[in-house]
Amino acid sequence: MSSSDTNFIAALVASLSESFQKVPPAAVPPMLDCILASADVSPSALFDLLLTHFVNFTKDIGEYDGRLESEQCKNLLSCLSALCHLLKKSGVGYVALKSFIWGGFVPLMDMMQLYEREMLNQIMEYFCEVVIETNSWGIVEATLAPFLLKSVGLSMHMLQNKDTAIIEWNTHSDVHGLEHQLLELGITSKSRFPVSGSFPLTISCHILVSLLDAALQKKHAGGSTLAGFLANGHDGDQFPEHLLWDLCDMTIQMLLYSLEHRSCAVGLLLPAIFEAFSNQSFEVSVCGGRHCISRNYFFMRIWKCCQTLFTLGPVERRDAYGIISLYLSYFSTIAQSKDDDVDDRAEEFDVRYEKEFWEEIRRGLVEKEGLVRKQSLYILKKMLLMNEGRQLNSNAPEKKSHQKNSVCNGRTKRDLWAEKEANSLGVGQLRTAVDSCSDRSQKWEAFFLLYEMLEEYGTHLVEAAWSHQIMLLLHSSFPKSVSPIEGFNARQMDILDGTFDLLAVLWERGLSHDNPQVRYLIMQSFLEIEWKNLGNCAKLFPENFVLGPFIEGLSDPVHHKDFGLKGVYSSKTIAGATRFLQQYCSSLSWRRKVAFLCKLASVARLQSLGRAGLMSLAECVYAASLSPSICIVEMQNSTNSKYEYCTDASTDLIGEESPETWLSNQKMDFIDGLRFLVESSKQHFNPKYRCRVCDKVLEAAASVVCAHELPLEMLLHFISAFPREFTDISGPLRARVQKWLLGCCKVDCAANCSNSKMQLLQSSLEFASRFTSNNHFISSSCYDDEELVAWRLESERWARVLFLLIEDEQYVESLFTFVEDKGVNICQLKSQVDWMPVKFLILTLSLVLEVQIMQRKIDQGFPEIYVANTAISWFAKKCADSFCIILEDLVSFAALSCSIFWSNKETEEIRLPGIIMGKLGGPSQRRLSSSMTTAVLQAITSIRTVSSISSWCSLSRKDEDLNLVFTYLWEFFHKVVSNSICDSETTAEIQVAAYEALSSALKALMPVFSYSTMNLIRKINISLLPMAEDKPLLDSLVLAFLEHVNNLLAIGLLARTRVSVLLNWKWLCLESLLSIPHHALKNGVRLGCSKCFFSNEATRYIFDDLVESLENAGEDSVLPMLRSVRTVLDLLTSGSPFVSSCHGVDAEMMSRLVHSSWILHISCNKRRVAPIAALLSSVLHSSVFRDKDMHLAHNGPGPLKWFSEKVLEEGTKSPRTIRLAALHLTGLWLLNPGTMKYYMKELKLLTLYGSVAFDEDFEAELTENDDARAEVSLLAKSPDPEMTEAFINTELYARVSVAVLFYKLGDLAKMVELRNEFDAYGALESGKLFLLELLDSVVTDKDLAKELYKKYSAVHRRKIRAWQMICVLSQFVDQNIVEQVTQSLHIALYRNNLPGVRQYLETFAIHLFLKFPSLVGEQLVPIFHDYDMRTQALSSYVFIAANVILHANELIQSRHLYELLPPIIPFLTSHHHTLRGFTQLLVYQVLLRVLPAMDFSCSESIPLEKKCFDDLKAYLALNPDCTRLRASMEGFLDAFSPEMSVAPAGLFSSRIEALEFECVPMSLMEQVIDFLNNAREDLRCAMEKDEVTIKNESFAAHPDCMDLSAGSSKEELPALPHSSISMDFQKKFSALKHELQNSRPGSFSHEEMYRPLLEMEKEDQLLIQILHSRVASMEKLKANRQQLILVASLIDRIPNLAGLARTCEVFKATGLAIADATVLQDKQFKLISVTAEKWIPIIEVPVDSVKIYLEKKKREGFSVLGLEQTANSIPLDKYEFPKKTVLVLGREKEGIPVDIIHIVDACIEIPQLGVVRSLNVHVSGAIALWEYTRQQRSKQGYKHGLQMQFNSSNGACLS
Repeated sequence: MSSSDTNFIAALVASLSESFQKVPPAAVPPMLDCILASADVSPSALFDLLLTHFVNFTKDIGEYDGRLESEQCKNLLSCLSALCHLLKKSGVGYVALKSFIWGGFVPLMDMMQLYEREMLNQIMEYFCEVVIETNSWGIVEATLAPFLLKSVGLSMHMLQNKDTAIIEWNTHSDVHGLEHQLLELGITSKSRFPVSGSFPLTISCHILVSLLDAALQKKHAGGSTLAGFLANGHDGDQFPEHLLWDLCDMTIQMLLYSLEHRSCAVGLLLPAIFEAFSNQSFEVSVCGGRHCISRNYFFMRIWKCCQTLFTLGPVERRDAYGIISLYLSYFSTIAQSKDDDVDDRAEEFDVRYEKEFWEEIRRGLVEKEGLVRKQSLYILKKMLLMNEGRQLNSNAPEKKSHQKNSVCNGRTKRDLWAEKEANSLGVGQLRTAVDSCSDRSQKWEAFFLLYEMLEEYGTHLVEAAWSHQIMLLLHSSFPKSVSPIEGFNARQMDILDGTFDLLAVLWERGLSHDNPQVRYLIMQSFLEIEWKNLGNCAKLFPENFVLGPFIEGLSDPVHHKDFGLKGVYSSKTIAGATRFLQQYCSSLSWRRKVAFLCKLASVARLQSLGRAGLMSLAECVYAASLSPSICIVEMQNSTNSKYEYCTDASTDLIGEESPETWLSNQKMDFIDGLRFLVESSKQHFNPKYRCRVCDKVLEAAASVVCAHELPLEMLLHFISAFPREFTDISGPLRARVQKWLLGCCKVDCAANCSNSKMQLLQSSLEFASRFTSNNHFISSSCYDDEELVAWRLESERWARVLFLLIEDEQYVESLFTFVEDKGVNICQLKSQVDWMPVKFLILTLSLVLEVQIMQRKIDQGFPEIYVANTAISWFAKKCADSFCIILEDLVSFAALSCSIFWSNKETEEIRLPGIIMGKLGGPSQRRLSSSMTTAVLQAITSIRTVSSISSWCSLSRKDEDLNLVFTYLWEFFHKVVSNSICDSETTAEIQVAAYEALSSALKALMPVFSYSTMNLIRKINISLLPMAEDKPLLDSLVLAFLEHVNNLLAIGLLARTRVSVLLNWKWLCLESLLSIPHHALKNGVRLGCSKCFFSNEATRYIFDDLVESLENAGEDSVLPMLRSVRTVLDLLTSGSPFVSSCHGVDAEMMSRLVHSSWILHISCNKRRVAPIAALLSSVLHSSVFRDKDMHLAHNGPGPLKWFSEKVLEEGTKSPRTIRLAALHLTGLWLLNPGTMKYYMKELKLLTLYGSVAFDEDFEAELTENDDARAEVSLLAKSPDPEMTEAFINTELYARVSVAVLFYKLGDLAKMVELRNEFDAYGALESGKLFLLELLDSVVTDKDLAKELYKKYSAVHRRKIRAWQMICVLSQFVDQNIVEQVTQSLHIALYRNNLPGVRQYLETFAIHLFLKFPSLVGEQLVPIFHDYDMRTQALSSYVFIAANVILHANELIQSRHLYELLPPIIPFLTSHHHTLRGFTQLLVYQVLLRVLPAMDFSCSESIPLEKKCFDDLKAYLALNPDCTRLRASMEGFLDAFSPEMSVAPAGLFSSRIEALEFECVPMSLMEQVIDFLNNAREDLRCAMEKDEVTIKNESFAAHPDCMDLSAGSSKEELPALPHSSISMDFQKKFSALKHELQNSRPGSFSHEEMYRPLLEMEKEDQLLIQILHSRVASMEKLKANRQQLILVASLIDRIPNLAGLARTCEVFKATGLAIADATVLQDKQFKLISVTAEKWIPIIEVPVDSVKIYLEKKKREGFSVLGLEQTANSIPLDKYEFPKKTVLVLGREKEGIPVDIIHIVDACIEIPQLGVVRSLNVHVSGAIALWEYTRQQRSKQGYKHGLQMQFNSSNGACLS
């Protein structure tokens, strides 16, 4: 080519590049054709230059940062269009195409991130057109396809499998022949390949899919061949087959690789592959063999992938369901296609034979994720061919009832309504009882109907249709002969029926529904079914449904609304569940029943159950165990007895085990599951609840298993799981446990119970020998604390069961013989094995502890139980005898063992075991070697055993018999406190252990303090301090103990955790030592003249040591320290003979104590009952509470006042703290009334306090914890123990205690005049002060004086609490304060208050006027003459006056009658219905009870008055309305007592039996208001019906108008009244009224009527012009409004209506339709709408007229839309709103009714992504309104843009 030609072409290319920027891509090919035709240029030359230009252009674009602009994209596409067009020319060869692929197409694809996906599609369209027209598939197969496949493979880090792949990946080999051409074009290797060497995964897949689609379309287009250019041996004829083969393999690998690859495979590759298989199968040649590619084989591979995905996480499971759904969406049937038979690899595959497939679909239907459920349902429908050419229930003929008002086929109106609504929502036709359900297809249709109902629709449809439809499905569950589903063979149907339990799926889905109301409805419908009438219900539900979803559903609190109320731990749901389980088990074979029971009892291990769920499980286990068991037959022969089991199909349950072994294992598993169930109940602390659970568990165990059938160890564990308080003496379950252990509760037991009892008892007695000799768990002779604890627990379990088994003396003789033999020889046992004597001591200690527990029960008031059981009495006596025999040997063994504590030999520092050095948390470990730990534990156990035995024997033996033991124990004390201080950590640890043993010794020594003990202490004192003979008895002893312990702490050898342990033993020992004076006094030990136990200095030293240590005390030390504080305060305040020269306790000492105690209290994490009670009784000590300095200081509150404030402030957050504080403080205030004046603030806080109603932990601790009971008993005594017991665990107790306190003080205050006592004066003054304080609060406090407040709000509660207390304080009103009190009372009565509050004001006023009769005439009578008073206040005063008359004493009753009745009578005619009815009720009571007793004979005018009153009384007595009103009151006035109404028993016990809100009964005014409202509602309903009937008639066509229009066209609408033509529907048609008035005959003639108008015509012209101007402006405003009407007539809540009005005005809607226009005057509406109602046309359309209104709007050309979720609803963002739209909003909960849904043209819904499935109706309306506005604005903007473009183009043309 010459240079001139080259320059010409270069200029041409430059010109073309500029044209590309202006010409759209579609115009480029014609333009090139013109150039090629007119210029002498070859296509190849032009192509080369354009390709070079394109390469440079793409290079420039590649450097661009960000997305390309539209002009750049257009230029790029134009240039690409030119290249592709030139490639299609015949003159361009395959070399040019390759150059284009590597130089242009590949780099262009690498820049995909710079442009949109639409441009990619356009590029691929150009490229595929080139390949198709040039038939260059061979080139694509040799170049582009391998490169793309390699890109996908590299993204998965995989290499090509050449044995199975067809298209090889070595793509770059095809480029070598083009190097020269590409370099001439300026295309280097760097620019022709992506930087990463491959395309992104999404781009590669997209291009591959496009190539496959294009190749298949080309091949299917007339059967043309794809053979073309031969490139590297590829002619391209088999390209689609080759690519499909490789894509199938690649897709399978991508599905299992990652989420990104799986998304690409599902979104891009699978649809293309499925589309390829939609027409035919393919054959390919791989490795010399011919293979078929069929969709069935590919689906088999997909199914295997899905099987793997199902086993992975939830995301993979969801994708697996999506893959199968995608496959079925392309193929309507899964049957093999006609070409599949050639593929032998898929010959036998049919997924319907796969049981796992159906199981996965079933699991998907009950999955929590909604998308998975929808996909599973879709798959199931497709597999069952339910959607192929027909809809559900399409075969069922439509039934129509010709009887308008009849209900046919036994169906209720609610069922018919459900069918109507279901059809309207697209659910399908509900099946009736007459429809045949024997066909499998029909059963599946019913299943789909119910499932979709649960999945998509609200509770109203479920409630209406569920029970009816499910019963039809249930009755059809046992068909005699059923036909298979179309397309399924018998084997497939067997697999389907064996896997799919239709009913179980439906129930499981319903029980796990998101809506709690639906869950409740489903459960109730399930339990209300009479399962016994349905045959074998075990066939209806698989076992895993009952054990899983059903039991899990029972744990749902929504099913147990009344559970736990009033101590009743049952519910209707639990009762129904037990009936079902009993019926379910009765249909099981015996073996399956036993296996099912074991699994049922073990459910608690697998599921987390709440309170109701655990109780439900216990009840179900018991009910299941009671089902008939008839398959055991006892077979007797000469040698033994054995069970013969019935044969059934459950032999797989047994396996290789023998029936006896299998049964034994099942029973043990059953008991183990029950044990775990009992232990799980311990987390719920209520004792009544736990007792019921244990009761049911015990009954279940007794009905299935005999006690002797269980191994003893398992039996011990099972019994020990029950709380002790249930099985000990007086326990509610003791008798039942004994009956089970000693006999048998099973009805069909085949064993000899007497022999069984002997066998069990003998095994229990032999336990002692086995226990002391068995050493399976000990690897050496050493042991540690954990093993010791395990032995102790095992021994205690045995002792507990042993005392349940004892019935006769002869059974336990061997046990005591064993104890005596072992005890006497215990020292010899030590020489054998170290653990044998310790285990014997533990066994002996367990027996002693068990006997002590029985003795404690006897001391608590159960002697009759003890005496009745002579065996236990004899056992206790025999224990004491045997223990006394071995006691001396035990002491010797203890002395030998305790030598470790004071051995003088040096202990070497040893390396501690790793378990001790490295252990974090848990109990503090002894830092000793293993051998040393063993020796220390043996010594501690020996001292503990000797102490416990001596303590027990002292109750029945003289002190002389036990002197040896007591002497040894005191000597042990002396040795411990006089032992030299250690110099190493090991010796320090040993001394810590010595104090641990000493704590047990002192605890046993203190209760048996005697004169001999006193002599022993004196000897110890002399040995400790020779000069201590003249000092107080315990000074040297206690001070030496404290000095030794403090020195041991001071040397700093102990680890911090061990210091805490030592401190714990220190305070326990000190508590025992300080209790010596108390026990000495109790045992009658006297020290003699001028002798004391402690000196004042020693006592204060102990006090200071305690106070200093309180702040840093550990939680384990809290109780002993506080008890020691309490004991020290007792000693300091009691004086001689306990403390010599005692100076008492001053404020400074108490100040230090209260601050340290408070720090201790707030540092404790757990608020346990015992520490709180101990804190209160120790710090708020009764002996110092009377002192004024403790409450009032010079610069603020005294120490006790300060501490009380802190405790009550903290108590507002801790219910148990404030309840215990109220109990203690009220007791102290009752003892010291004079101190109450310092605590007005605290009294008010307790009065107004309210918190958690019930504290289960509190009650459980009082029941189970001995320390808690002991400490609570030491609090100050309650003023009223009965009220305390009833309310201590309720939110009422704080103010109940205060009320009881003042009620008792009121009795004390009455003694002021009788006895001049300080306490009486203090009580009176305190009561008056607190009364005035509360009255001032209710009048002036911001909350208590509030008039507008909600019912049950915090203000409502506080008002009730304040006035309840004021009622109690009414007895403190005297002449000094009565004026001030009545002034506050009248202010409060005049204010607005709820009836529940007013009744207490009225009660207080009644009590006040009865106490001061003179106030009636002075204050009450003038009030009735104030006719401007509020009606509410007048009602209260009427009630007060009536009760003053009724309850006044006889001397002044007549005076009150004459003063009060006349001013009350006028209120009988009040216009206010409530006041009128209230007065009628009260006046009748006065006339009935007072008027007959009056004497009317003294005056001549009286008979007239008497006749009037008699007639009035007769009217009130006989009038039906008055009679009904009185009947509804239920004798309220007769039961009212002014005295009881101000007593705590009357205030806090509701006047009706059930406790209500704050113990507030329903007041008389509330009852009257309810009665009148009900009567008024009945009248209103009747009037509304009449009004609606009249209004609807106004919408109908008038007959006369129809006659006048008879000659007109039939399409014309009938004439309507004037108001119905307008858009505003009004209740009154005033225009018609005026027309009627003006049409009266004889009014005016026509001339006379029009003459004035003609004369005024000129004057009206100006007015008409003004009117036209205004009308035009109004029309303009109206035209600016959007043509959208919002119908909100179904909405009744004012805030929603006001919000919608505001929204409509903002978006300029045409109008808003509401049901009642009077709502516009509501204050709340105006507040929210902010004047919107003035600017938006608001239309009144009553609810009953909505249907007519919508039909009218349809005729006017409006489209009627409903905002509702239905089966056919359209998402809001997908719907295009018509310009003229009426949008209907539904009710707040129910939505749009069915009859209105029938009218609407379409239903739209707002797409929702969250868990909550509904929006507020105001919010929904606002969203829909904005979407309508947005669409209209977009349309206007588009039209405006077109108009501007049109104008500009016209302007250009003109120019």
